[in-house]
Amino acid sequence: MSCPFCNVSDAMRVGETSLLFALLDKHPVSAKHTLIIPKRHCENFFDLSKDEYSEMLYLLHDLRTRWMLEDDRITGFNMGMNCGESAGQTIMHCHVHLIPRRSRDVSDPRGGVRGVIPHKQSY
Repeated sequence: MSCPFCNVSDAMRVGETSLLFALLDKHPVSAKHTLIIPKRHCENFFDLSKDEYSEMLYLLHDLRTRWMLEDDRITGFNMGMNCGESAGQTIMHCHVHLIPRRSRDVSDPRGGVRGVIPHKQSY
């Protein structure tokens, strides 16, 4: 099975650095849900080189700023990654999710990423 992130066309890219690119998620949680992906095939976030890690942070910040300028309803973000099958990773090529959030997009956002285990979201 081929990796869907190893052959992404330039036309699909919404951001890029020398080592990474970004594209809008095919199954977005919210509008502008973005994936930041290393050009080099590596399995997960913990396999990034120091340079890839640095550019990852740069691109996350750059896209956050861009999305907020384009959509004044954005009031927050979730960032996340699934590292390993047991953590929900389904494409074994590192990718970080940048998910814009808007006030009242869910009834109670408290707990945020803790919701990956629903009964642990509220504490």
